Amino acid sequence: MTLEPHYIEIIGYCAAFLTTIAFLPQAIQSWRTRDLSGISLGMYSFFTIGVGLWLVYGLIIEKWPLILANALTFALAISILFLKLRHTSRQRK
Repeated sequence: MTLEPHYIEIIGYCAAFLTTIAFLPQAIQSWRTRDLSGISLGMYSFFTIGVGLWLVYGLIIEKWPLILANALTFALAISILFLKLRHTSRQRK
């Protein structure tokens, strides 16, 4: 299948929008309730690193759908990871 470059960009932006917006309810719920007991620290650490690497990859290949989606998702993920780390350290005290 051969698509015009602008159609490929549209697909990329749609995918970026949908995957980023799908992540938003979890972030909002985590911020509001501060209940992160259902989130695995290990999994979330790997997820956040993975999103960060996707961001770096997008920057290297200069693809804006990857850059925008992963920059926003990385910011959300790092904030939740920070809350999880803070919550975990408080439980140990």
